[in-house]
Amino acid sequence: MTTRRIFLAGLAAAAMPKPSWADAGTPAYLSAGKRGEGYVLHGLDENGSTLFALPLPARGHAAAAHPIRPEAVAFARRPGTYALVIDCRTGAGHHRLTPPDANQFNGHGAFTADGGLLMTSEVVAETSEGRIGLWDATSYTRIGEWSSGGIGPHEIRRMPSGALMVANGGIATDPRDRTKLNVPDMRPNLSLIGPDGALLDQAELAGLHQNSIRHLALVPGGVAFAMQWEGDPAGPVPQLGIWQPGNAPVLCPPGDAAMFAMQGYAGSIAATDTRIAITSPRGGVVMLFDTAGQPVATHRRADICGVAASGSGFLASDGSGALWHVTDAGLQPASSGGPQWDNHMVALAA
Repeated sequence: MTTRRIFLAGLAAAAMPKPSWADAGTPAYLSAGKRGEGYVLHGLDENGSTLFALPLPARGHAAAAHPIRPEAVAFARRPGTYALVIDCRTGAGHHRLTPPDANQFNGHGAFTADGGLLMTSEVVAETSEGRIGLWDATSYTRIGEWSSGGIGPHEIRRMPSGALMVANGGIATDPRDRTKLNVPDMRPNLSLIGPDGALLDQAELAGLHQNSIRHLALVPGGVAFAMQWEGDPAGPVPQLGIWQPGNAPVLCPPGDAAMFAMQGYAGSIAATDTRIAITSPRGGVVMLFDTAGQPVATHRRADICGVAASGSGFLASDGSGALWHVTDAGLQPASSGGPQWDNHMVALAA
């Protein structure tokens, strides 16, 4: 009888509908911010209206959305000591991840397509050697790690093939105060890692080894990547590149005036089927390119940084609490009165 009851209970559980993002109000985006002295993670609809705002234990950076369950993992700003797993239906933080004693989180993560595994961007604190942390996404227990293929990994993105693309920024930093230790001989790279942790392909930047590769957006056949210049401010440097594995990366200079406007710093990147957007909070600009890397438009807005695809255009955030619709023609207000938006906006459909 006991066996039969267990069997029937299992059937009943299997027949029960699994919670989905619709149960959380179907948010389109996640973005962290600061309001007063507190930090929050917001779920936003397609127009930028807040559906939920969940407290964070410290300043946030990016987030990863589970592909099926209404769950998000909010990552601390690097060097980070927490990643908070949040039930976006209730606002409850039901797991708090802590990296191994020798490691620090580096602000980003990604799930596998089936949602069974969470991968986290990490460094060995004392050396900045890159690691990809592996976590069972049911129990959120640590099950292993891979090499990231370089120093200082930042954003990681799951490719359509299931492989993992890693932006290794190349910068070794002091684990306590983030002082940069190796700028003269840093070597950023893009690393493509297979589902078994093997390095499948890797690309470096010929002649621009001080252009730290930081953020990624998927484009046909590969990734667009955003960079931050760490060398002397002697002249304009492109902050956008495109890499199709198997080929050399292609840099996308938009012209000297636009490059100067970026002030050597791209804070975020996003892509649609026809456009790539990069932002610079330092320069107060968002730049649009076509997917071949040709410049299309430059728009100005102070402290603009977070950006995500929104239909054929983009939704962007700034540090004053405003959200903006971004098209070739310009910026149109989406909402205001939000928190001081942090660096990133994550599209749940991406």
